[in-house]
Order: sequence, then C-alpha cells, then structure tokens
Amino acid sequence: MNDEQGFEAFVRRRGRDLWRSAWLLTGDGGRAEDLVQTALAKTYPRYDGNDRSFEAYVRTTIYRTFVSWWRRRWTGEVPSERMPEPGPDGGSAPAVDLNEGLRIDVLRALAELPRAQRAVLVLRYFEDLPIAEVAELLGLAQGTVKAYSHRALEQLRGSVHLEEQQS
Repeated sequence: MNDEQGFEAFVRRRGRDLWRSAWLLTGDGGRAEDLVQTALAKTYPRYDGNDRSFEAYVRTTIYRTFVSWWRRRWTGEVPSERMPEPGPDGGSAPAVDLNEGLRIDVLRALAELPRAQRAVLVLRYFEDLPIAEVAELLGLAQGTVKAYSHRALEQLRGSVHLEEQQS
C-alpha cells in the first residue's frame, strides 16, 4: 500500500473519532468537518504510515487550528440537539453515558463556556489528557490550564441548563 492509499485508509478508520473531537470543540458539525479537513490537509504531506503517531500529530493540529480560529473570535457556534454516534468501528464515544435530556443540557452548557475554557475541558475530560499535555497543545501555561479548568467547571455547576436537570 502506498502513502496515499495508507492515508485514505487512515481517514476511513479514524475520521469519525477525529470529527467527534472537533465537534466537541466547535459545537457545530460543519465547523467540525472544516476543522478536521483543514488539519488533514496540513498534515497529509507528513503521513509516514505510522497511524498512531500520525493520529497524535493530526489531533495536535486540530487543537492548534482551533486555537487559532478562536483567536479570530468566531462566534457562530450553535449547540446541537444530539451527540455524535460512535463510528462503524465502535469508535470512542465520550466517556459519559447520559440520558438524552441531560446530554443536550451538557452540550448547551459547554457551548456557553468561553472557547479557551471549553477547549481545556474537552482535552482534559473528554480526551483524558494530562494538564501538561493540554498546556502544550494549546500553548498555555499549566497554571492557566488549571485556572481555565476550575472556572469552566464552576460555570458548568452554575449553568441554568444543568440546574434544570437537578430540580
């Protein structure tokens, strides 16, 4: 299999998981698709056939591209009514198993967070990355990652969407 065929096979195998991560960051299916396509276009020339290291490289590119987009202050995010389904290969779903109503409320609450805080939460709790790696990916100090995480969790705890679920 040549590099082009290997790259296409990689995209077929891992594309949905990459899209799901991008969707958690952007909150919008179209933006998530744009983000993944942009990252794949940037990384394609460096595909070496090692899917594991290449996926890490693509994910890093997704996160860094997202950061550069957030610095442009894009505000067209719209919370979705449904969380993406696992891929045909049983790809990784978010680590939470929530009823549909709570899932929608969590997504709405996430969409209300500032983009930097949402990125930190997605990387820390959905991607399960350590603070040091989140800091490196987003180009932030570790203390900033901790502060963003703390503030975001506080805001989620006080979210009107999640308070409605508790009553």
